Amino acid sequence: MENRNNRDRDGGGKPRHYTQPKVDKMEMVFGLRPILEALHAGKTMEKIYLLKGTKHSISQEITELAREAQIPISQVPVEKLDQLTRKNHQGAVGYLSAISYSPLDEIVASIFEKGKDPLLLVLDRVTDVRNFGAIARNAECMGVDAIVIPSRGAAQINADALKTSAGALSLIPVCREQNLKDTLHFLKQSGIRVVACTEKAEDDLTDTTIDLTGPVAVLMGSEEDGISPEYLKRADVRVKIPMVGQVQSLNVSVASGIILYEALRQRKAE
Repeated sequence: MENRNNRDRDGGGKPRHYTQPKVDKMEMVFGLRPILEALHAGKTMEKIYLLKGTKHSISQEITELAREAQIPISQVPVEKLDQLTRKNHQGAVGYLSAISYSPLDEIVASIFEKGKDPLLLVLDRVTDVRNFGAIARNAECMGVDAIVIPSRGAAQINADALKTSAGALSLIPVCREQNLKDTLHFLKQSGIRVVACTEKAEDDLTDTTIDLTGPVAVLMGSEEDGISPEYLKRADVRVKIPMVGQVQSLNVSVASGIILYEALRQRKAE
């Protein structure tokens, strides 16, 4: 599907390798069979809530299909389901995704096949919807090829995220991965350097030795506690954004814009 607003990275007006249809909101699906039918139809779902303790054959099939599709499932009490909808939910409520997620391996292969150096953005537990939308907007503007998020502990991509992204989520692929540790290993095995942006780093972004050219995946951490230690130790490079004020931290969407701009600057200079 082509989009006339879709432009290549150098602004030449050529179609990019990826487009998303515009979706206005995240639709609720309730009831065991409707959710099962949605999964069989290949619909992308953001999350599924099932009544805790249910051992119905349909609920078991839903669980199996959701796991295969890397869709998060939560076993919850009936009170939670009643809060989500007053309709007859039959112990199951799901949300259709506002976007379609992309396979990371296919995205990476496609970028390399085009002779390009991938620039990816990996988000570890960024949960605020508007932060995520703003980050997506930064990423699209700065030439990021895809955003990678975990299947659990990430912001839901809903109408607020789409609106805050100013259309970016209709243009940039989002890859939802079951295990970020395995994902980082895959990226490194694919020849992509993982650059962690963290205040715990010794080197800062103004250091001339910080190279953001070539195949790079920028790793950003959560709003609460930054990058998980298990992911941080897997980074090839750690870098911090220099600050001189008394407040020694930045909003993750602002921080992502700064480091992605530096990546774009270096790539254009090269």
